[in-house]
Amino acid sequence: MWYTINFGSKEITYTILYTKRKTLGITVNPDMEIVVKAPEEATLELIEAKVRKRAPWIIKQLNFFLTFHPKPNDKKYATGESHFYLGKQYRIEIIEDKKNEVHYKGRYIQINTKNKNKAKELLNDWYRIKAKEKFQLIAEPIIEKFKKYNVEPTGIYIQEMKTRWGSCTPEGKIILNPELIKTPKGCIEYVIIHELCHLVHHNHTQKFFDLQAKENPLWERWKKKLEGFG
Repeated sequence: MWYTINFGSKEITYTILYTKRKTLGITVNPDMEIVVKAPEEATLELIEAKVRKRAPWIIKQLNFFLTFHPKPNDKKYATGESHFYLGKQYRIEIIEDKKNEVHYKGRYIQINTKNKNKAKELLNDWYRIKAKEKFQLIAEPIIEKFKKYNVEPTGIYIQEMKTRWGSCTPEGKIILNPELIKTPKGCIEYVIIHELCHLVHHNHTQKFFDLQAKENPLWERWKKKLEGFG
C-alpha cells in the first residue's frame, strides 16, 4: 500500500514494511522507491511524522538518483539531426545504399542503409558496439586502481535501462547503460567509479562518498554534467 505526504511543492510517496525492529528506518532505492521499515507496533501517525521530518534528506536522495535517469529520446533520425557520441555533437547523414553500415567522419555520423526506416535501429546497434568497446577501455585502468581495496568486478556488461545510467549487482557485475556512450568520457568514468565504490561500500554512507571523492575529486562536476545531458 502506498502513502503520500506533501512537502512544499514536492510529493513524497512511500511504502511501509513492518518488521521486528525497535526503530524506524527510511530507505530510498535507486529506482526512486521509498521504503519505511517500521516496528510492528508503529502507528501511521508516527511513521508520517518521521517521513516529514526526514523529507529534506529524502528529496536530496531522490535528486541524487535522478542523475542516473537518462532523459527520454524524442529523436526522429533524419538527415541533419544532431546526435551525440562521447560528448561531442554530430549531424547524421542517411544515405540509401545496398549495404547497412554506420561510421563517423569529421562532424558527421553517416548511416548507409537499404531502408531509411532502419536508420534508428542501425544507429542504436552502432552505439551498442561502441559502448562495449569504449566502456571496457575506460574501465580497465580504473578497475586496476580499485584493486588496492581488494575488490574487482566480475565483468562490465551493457544493458538498456530506462531509469538508470549504471548499476552494480551483489555478484559484482557492473552494468552500464549503452546511452552513456553519448556522454563525455568524464561522465562515463564517474558512473564506473560510482559503481566500483559500491563494491567497497554497498550503501550511500559517508564512507562511500569519501571514497568517491578520493578516487574522483571532480565527481560533482561530472555528476552535474550528466544531470544536464539530454
